[in-house]
Amino acid sequence: MSPAMWKWTCLVSHLLLSTTVSPLGRQQPLHPKRPFITFTGDQAEGNFNHLVVDERTGHIYLGAVNRIYKLSSDLKVLVTHQTGPDEDNPKCYPPRIVQTCNEPLTPTNNINKMLLIDYKENRLIACGSLYQGICKLLRLDDLFKLGEPFHKKEHYLSGVNESGSVFGVIVSYSNMDDKLFIATAVDGKPEYFPTISSRKLTKNSEADGMFAYVFHDEFVASMIKIPSDTFTIIPDFDIYYIYGFSSGNFVYFLTLQPEMISPPGSTTKEQVYTSKLVRLCKEDTAFNSYVEVPIGCEKNGVEYRLLQAAYLSKAGAILARSLGVGPEDDILFTVFSKGQKRKMKSLDESALCIFVLKKINDRIKDRLQSCYRGEGTLDLAWLKVKDIPCSSALLTIDDNFCGLDMNAPLGVSSMVRGLPIFTEDGDRMTSVIAYVYKNHSLAFVGTKSGKLKKVRPNAGGAEPWGLGWVLIPL
Repeated sequence: MSPAMWKWTCLVSHLLLSTTVSPLGRQQPLHPKRPFITFTGDQAEGNFNHLVVDERTGHIYLGAVNRIYKLSSDLKVLVTHQTGPDEDNPKCYPPRIVQTCNEPLTPTNNINKMLLIDYKENRLIACGSLYQGICKLLRLDDLFKLGEPFHKKEHYLSGVNESGSVFGVIVSYSNMDDKLFIATAVDGKPEYFPTISSRKLTKNSEADGMFAYVFHDEFVASMIKIPSDTFTIIPDFDIYYIYGFSSGNFVYFLTLQPEMISPPGSTTKEQVYTSKLVRLCKEDTAFNSYVEVPIGCEKNGVEYRLLQAAYLSKAGAILARSLGVGPEDDILFTVFSKGQKRKMKSLDESALCIFVLKKINDRIKDRLQSCYRGEGTLDLAWLKVKDIPCSSALLTIDDNFCGLDMNAPLGVSSMVRGLPIFTEDGDRMTSVIAYVYKNHSLAFVGTKSGKLKKVRPNAGGAEPWGLGWVLIPL
């Protein structure tokens, strides 16, 4: 849904099969519509930015401008925690709470940029836009502040003020501290902020090592920084993170990245945006396993290349049969808008597409094998100034290969195409979640105008891969 539709009201619906619309357009009422439950925040506070749900209790945590809300499952306010505003200036680095800043300070809103539940330690990680992106650790029960590390440069996650600029993935362990993978836009400040890093998530919320890099020495660290000379080619270059998750031995992020390309028949280059999946091994402290692969989908000759949203789910028995995978295999539900040229003002034409994660991993393995045979270059848009050739090495690369201190970071040149299962030409889809219900894989999509649609991939449809779709209005 669009930010405007999120501004004051949060909607939670019961998962109903209310009315079925077949691909031929016939409507079959099944049940009367049930009303939405709504929560209206304080209009003076501004937008809601992020939402997470505690899987154990059903409690809902909302990250908003200057405030964190804890709601019951029926959207009653249980407790709130104020996060701003406060005196700040985005040019203050380090922030003024660490050392005196000569820039003029003004009352500044704190936009929630990341909200994560740390189930192992029963706390909420809430990161904002104040003070270069520091985070609070709040107790889940009452939002009491357990810690707020701010005195080291590792504590400043991002200076970008947009609410969607940071994504985090927690990797949990039974016998040691967890890890937090952080991915963020850097807003032209690669010397201050790595674009991806892995951090220590200590048991003690006030520990000195909270958010420290998992590994760091003079030459190697658990991070990826965008080279400064990349900005000489694309001055406004950045990596915009849309979604992140972990699966098996890997952590994944889905991104939008600007590139300079030469259109067919033209000698001049133009800037476009490419959607890419980034993969890292969970246990790779040196980030030698970094690989990125372009993704997109196409329907009836129309290219959908601008990623809007994504969600990881399982195939379910019925969809699995059509895709030739197992019911428990990971499926990525993605929303793309048409074309490649507009990031901030995407076209209204959009598509809901699915990817089998194993097939993406197979493409990555093929690329790793060819690079370690010495074929091609590292092929990353943000390393084009160097165009580093692949180096040959005799070794076996299996499904869980995590890289060496060579041939990294690595890019896949050929795009992995998803399967389009539903398209919308007038009301752009902007968000998606999915789950399996009675062996059916179901997706909910939110649209630019604030509508919510329920889509079921329909085995045995007219498409070449045997999939159609059923649209189920709420």
